[in-house]
Amino acid sequence: MNTVTFPDETSVPALGQGTWKMGERGSDRAAEARTLRLGLDLGLTLIDTAEMYGEGGAEEVVAEAIAGRRDEVFLVTKAYPQNASRSRLPEACARSLKRLKTDVIDLYLLHWRGSVPLAETVEAMEKLVREGKIRRWGVSNLDVADLEELGPALSGCATDQVLYNLEARGVEFDLLPYAARMKMPVMAYSPVGQGGALLRHPALKHIAARQGISPAQVALAWTLRGGNVISIPKAAGEAHLRENADVWKVVLTPEDLAELDSAFPPPKRKQPLEML
Repeated sequence: MNTVTFPDETSVPALGQGTWKMGERGSDRAAEARTLRLGLDLGLTLIDTAEMYGEGGAEEVVAEAIAGRRDEVFLVTKAYPQNASRSRLPEACARSLKRLKTDVIDLYLLHWRGSVPLAETVEAMEKLVREGKIRRWGVSNLDVADLEELGPALSGCATDQVLYNLEARGVEFDLLPYAARMKMPVMAYSPVGQGGALLRHPALKHIAARQGISPAQVALAWTLRGGNVISIPKAAGEAHLRENADVWKVVLTPEDLAELDSAFPPPKRKQPLEML
C-alpha cells in the first residue's frame, strides 16, 4: 500500500479507516469493532475518530477494535472546538485517552475552529506533546488563511483534515498546493461523498465498468492520485472494507481522469471551504 509521510518523517498508509457515526447504537458496536479489526488485518492501520462521534462512543468502539494491537495502529482523534482552550484541552484529551484505553494519541486534531484563539490551542497541544499524552497535533476544517494565522507554529502542524471528494474540489485551488509547499499532508474525509449520490453518477459507473472495479473504488483512487492525501473512508461492513482495501491496486488512466474532470470540473477560483 502507498504511504504518506508527515513532517516528522513518520509514514502512514495513504488509506485509513474512518469512524463517523460509529458507536451511536450499542447493538452495532461489536460488528463495527470487527470491521475495524479486519481493516488492521488488511493494512489499514490508520484509524480516525473524534470525541464528537457518538459522543465518545466511536472512541470506545476503536478501543475494542485495537485491544491487544495498539502498536500496529496510528491513532487519530479530534477535540471539539469548545474544548480547545488552555484549561479544557487537557481534560478532553484525558477523556479520549480513557475511552480509547491507551496512554498516547498518535495525532490529535482540532475538529474545527471555534472561539478559542488558535494560538491558545497550539500552546495547549504543544504542552500535551511535551507531557507525552499525544505524539503530534494537527487541525481539521481550516482554510489557508487559518493556517497562515498559525505563523511559525505551522511547522508543528502535522495535517489539515478537510472534506475532499469529486463533488467537493474547492481545496484544490489553494489549500492542497499550500499544504504541499509546507510539506504537510492533507486528510480527506467523506472521500466517496454522502448519501450515495456521487457513486450513482454516470461518469463513475462508466469508469468502474471499464476498469472492472466499483464506483466507490474509482472515487477513492481519485483522492489518492496526488500522493499527498490520506483518505479515510468509513466502511459499512466487511465486504465494503475489503473493497476499500483493494483500492491501492487501482490505477486511474489519463482517460479516466479526463472524464472525471469533465463531469466534476476542478475549481477555477477561490471557494469557501466546504464542511460537513
